[in-house]
Amino acid sequence: MLVEERRQKILDLVNERGFISLGELARSLAASESTIRRDLDYWGQQGFIKRTHGGAVVLDEDHALPALEERSSRELEEKRAIAKAAAARIRDGDAVLLDGGTTTLEVARQLLGRSLQIVTNSLPIANLFASRREVDLVILGGYVYPRTGVALGPLTVRMMQEVHVHQTIMSTGGITAKGLFNSNMLLVETERQMMRCADEVVVVADYTKIGKQALAFLCELSDVDTLIVDGKATAEQRKLVEKAGVRLLIADESAAGGNGEEFRR
Repeated sequence: MLVEERRQKILDLVNERGFISLGELARSLAASESTIRRDLDYWGQQGFIKRTHGGAVVLDEDHALPALEERSSRELEEKRAIAKAAAARIRDGDAVLLDGGTTTLEVARQLLGRSLQIVTNSLPIANLFASRREVDLVILGGYVYPRTGVALGPLTVRMMQEVHVHQTIMSTGGITAKGLFNSNMLLVETERQMMRCADEVVVVADYTKIGKQALAFLCELSDVDTLIVDGKATAEQRKLVEKAGVRLLIADESAAGGNGEEFRR
């Protein structure tokens, strides 16, 4: 059994049962306890489970990502403005990879009715396009993170190795002078492959993300081609981005077409 396959089975068992012992996992997967222990440590570091003496439990809800529905209502107008600006840059016929997240979900809504090739690891985004004849839809598989409906991990990365798109549009958990951050290591490993797939890497983030740091480092700011933020971004926040040489677009929330104003150092 491949390491990725064994780890996936372990994660599935922990999530299914809530708690499972080290010995039970070793018997179920015909592996040594030392091997299983290393796998549990791996998932614990990614923030998917909580290690206990002699086994593992499902991560407490208090430590998990908020559900997609809960996060969708935050900074909604800002996200819609950003989404309009992002959609305005996409041409009919383009191949676009949409990462999971509440802002990218708003981008997807702006793209409904357009003739595009859409690649996504997000079940909510895939559901928007599933019955649309004008769209060629590719769904990336893998472990689906609970409460968010986003596929992550080695299987997802492997599927993307044969994919090439004009733009990858990503969300992020935080942006600082050090770079971009997100909620766990498995997520950023997936997003790094998304970046490799694209001619242009576009990050969509509302003003609350700039200056905030999350658990796992994704990349340096200079690895991003374009960052689209809303008009509430302060001069200091804008300067942080411009200093890295990233194309910065400020979404105009009052513009009917959602066009953005560009700033670039």
